[in-house]
Amino acid sequence: MAETASVGSVRGLPASASLSDHDVYLLREGTHTRLYEKLGAHLRRDGKESGAAFAVWAPNAESVSVMGDFNGWERARHPLAPRPDGSGIWEGFIGGIGSGARYKYHIASRYQGYRADKGDPFAFSWEAPPLTASRVWDLDYDWGDADWMAGRRARNALSAPLSTYEVHAGSWRRRDGNAFLTYRELAAALPAYVADLGFTHVEFLPLTEHPFYGSWGYQTTGYFAPTARYGTPQDFMYLVDCLHRHGIGVILDWVPSHFPGDEHGLAYFDGTHLYEHSDPRQGYHPEWSSYIFNYGRNEVRSVLASGARFWLDKYHVDGLRVDAVASMLYLDYARRAGEWVPNRFGGRENLDAIEFLRHLNETAYRDFPDTQTIAEESTAWPMVSRPTYVGGLGFGLKWNMGWMHDTLSYMARDPIYRHHHQHEITFSIWYAFSENFVLPLSHDEVVYGKRSLLDKMPGDDWRRFANLRLLLGYMWMHPGKKLLFMGGEFAQGREWNHDQSLDWHLLDHAPHRQIQQWVRDLNRLYREEPALHVTDNSAEGFEWVDTGDAANSVISFLRRGGGGTTILAVCNFTPVPRANYRVGVPSGGIWRELLNSDATAYGGSGQGNLGGLEAAPIPAAGRHHSLNATLPPLGIVVFRSG
Repeated sequence: MAETASVGSVRGLPASASLSDHDVYLLREGTHTRLYEKLGAHLRRDGKESGAAFAVWAPNAESVSVMGDFNGWERARHPLAPRPDGSGIWEGFIGGIGSGARYKYHIASRYQGYRADKGDPFAFSWEAPPLTASRVWDLDYDWGDADWMAGRRARNALSAPLSTYEVHAGSWRRRDGNAFLTYRELAAALPAYVADLGFTHVEFLPLTEHPFYGSWGYQTTGYFAPTARYGTPQDFMYLVDCLHRHGIGVILDWVPSHFPGDEHGLAYFDGTHLYEHSDPRQGYHPEWSSYIFNYGRNEVRSVLASGARFWLDKYHVDGLRVDAVASMLYLDYARRAGEWVPNRFGGRENLDAIEFLRHLNETAYRDFPDTQTIAEESTAWPMVSRPTYVGGLGFGLKWNMGWMHDTLSYMARDPIYRHHHQHEITFSIWYAFSENFVLPLSHDEVVYGKRSLLDKMPGDDWRRFANLRLLLGYMWMHPGKKLLFMGGEFAQGREWNHDQSLDWHLLDHAPHRQIQQWVRDLNRLYREEPALHVTDNSAEGFEWVDTGDAANSVISFLRRGGGGTTILAVCNFTPVPRANYRVGVPSGGIWRELLNSDATAYGGSGQGNLGGLEAAPIPAAGRHHSLNATLPPLGIVVFRSG
């Protein structure tokens, strides 16, 4: 990096670096999706001199200058110039700056004498928190995932098996001294582990730069930079690359719903409410003590749409899971009467946010049709995962929060009471095909006193482990893509703590290893059997056999699709084994037992059906043939016809 004395003065940008008139038009229209190529800091050459071109949107600033370690953090030394087109963009070129230089914008507002040192909203890299400066950075990287990229359309398709392992990068594992693993250390361990367990994708809790580690990344300040806590942008690219080379897709949590009020961030950026609404009834989120984007401002929509596209483009990410969509859709979300402003029709729907989400999804699928966008939407908003041209929001998938709540409520009950609540375990099928659903057992279900999955299960240790195997087996056989938070795959006993590693020592104990093997085999079967994933989102692929045996807390159902085979799943939600239990089936012949959660290999009692049964011409459940099955206690058995 050049010494302070040799850093050049700010000059007009070379033509190749500046925004064109068309860029400014798209920005103002709200349709620009590649602003990261124009705004921010970019290493350039101006004639014979190397340096960095800077551009920042601050329309209500009286002056903007660049301060950094290259000029002794002098606020006035390198002023930027406003564009003459009234766009509110300030720009300039500073020679002698190299990669890694730290900087901020010093912004003096035209209003109320406001002055602040702001990080760059478009910075590709930041200092590691608690430091707050942006860093000049290039994004050059020699990718090795060409095979993955060429074939990922099939891997990310709605008809493909999508089984996602949700990860918080800071607490999956820790080094000695409780230090974070770096992106490259994660790359040395995570891809092989995930591939061995048979998951198809990894979903990271937000890795965009965030000042407060305890927010888990959901309070973002740097929408164009991976957090420096774990390494550089290229280090994160290496992690994505390694996952792809192991056949694992990468999904990122992305948070366009709110942002924190840290002074160096987006809030009150140019002395006005630039990114957020000025009215706190629209611009402040009481539940998260954070600011809400003004989706009605065209430039803000361009910034956010560019932020989404950036990760799909520069980091080869395969999907974005959009956080807290419900909070965007409803103007009265988490608000009491009088604390919100109705839309122009008097309703509670946020019309600007709806327009933004549709634009976001349309442009993402236009430019990257082999990826997916996934909504965390917790209400019954219609057609979240339906195309915009039929009135939907345009997401590819939606988390099924109703299934999660009902299923965990049912499984937490003592089995002696479950027969009174049969509807909780069957109701989800009534709406299972109204959206393209993901079944989530996520991080949100194992924190803040909710207890771990294992600890939610009732009974003694044997029953808790059996219940957890049954829960996971039911989930994997139920229509919908799968998501499991880290630690659930080996029955972590305590709640997740973001300040500690998972309890890997539990794998020294057989019950935890056996749960892990169960998850491995569930993923294998899910991937191998087309009936379990090809028709995940179609009612044609599902049929109840019997939901009426509430007295015994037994349900049975069929899965069909692809290859002509039929899968039968039978769940016994009580600890009472049931011999000679008649299960109706659609055809005669041999039904092979593919999986049994009560097998001794998984820690069960070993009760089952000796590998398969022959259907007899004895009617049951409205069918002409049936199996005389043994249903293991707190178990699921899975059969395949033929």
